[in-house]
Amino acid sequence: MAAPPSAYKDRQFIAVIGDEDSVTGLLLAGIGHVTAPPNAEKNFLVVDAKTETSAIEEAFDSYTHHRKDIAILLINQHIAEKIRGKVDSYTDAFPAVLEIPSKEHPYDPEKDSVLRRVRRLFGE
Repeated sequence: MAAPPSAYKDRQFIAVIGDEDSVTGLLLAGIGHVTAPPNAEKNFLVVDAKTETSAIEEAFDSYTHHRKDIAILLINQHIAEKIRGKVDSYTDAFPAVLEIPSKEHPYDPEKDSVLRRVRRLFGE
């Protein structure tokens, strides 16, 4: 059964949680957006070695539960590993959460939460 239009009609942005190279590339492609002040919120988070797991979790929760303008959340797979519990337990249709590779961390289909769900559906 398809989601009603009210579930997705205002969702017009892609959010990204990733390393500097991934976020920079996606921003250059045009996905960057900052909401109007006074509560200006960005639709991206650059994660580096100093970024705490709590900041990643906070951004994930913001993009998946609080922001109603996000349609897709892209997250580097190696960063998703840091908050694997949250990523695996997220089951809503919108925003779609997709794990992407980074330049220094190749994609591993065995860790991808979406592919694991598909495999369970097909009994693999």
